[in-house]
Amino acid sequence: MDLSFTGRGVPLSDDIRDQAEHKLARLERLEPRTMRLDLEFVAEHHPSPDGLKLIKAALRIPRKTFRAHAEAPDVLTALDHVAEKLERQIRDHHGKRLRRWRRGVRFPRGASPPSAGDDEVT
Repeated sequence: MDLSFTGRGVPLSDDIRDQAEHKLARLERLEPRTMRLDLEFVAEHHPSPDGLKLIKAALRIPRKTFRAHAEAPDVLTALDHVAEKLERQIRDHHGKRLRRWRRGVRFPRGASPPSAGDDEVT
């Protein structure tokens, strides 16, 4: 998986990069087809002295892109929220694919799906 980091008003230290790689590694285990993950760190200018940190993420797999964003007072908390949102989207996507696959299973002509009453012994 290729990780791309962009910082706008936020200095990206090696510590932040290491934390991001560690927290987002589980996404690659959930979706092994992951090609690229783009992270954008933005310092929002709010009335608070430190401001809020906004993280935007785009996870790309073949024929699909998952996007998430989160705001928090510090970068690591926002990163946790983004990772949770992306994980939820991937899990939902897998559930939809599984339902479509199961719905597409057909039985040969003349055969019927097994029912609960077919366990009779003759």
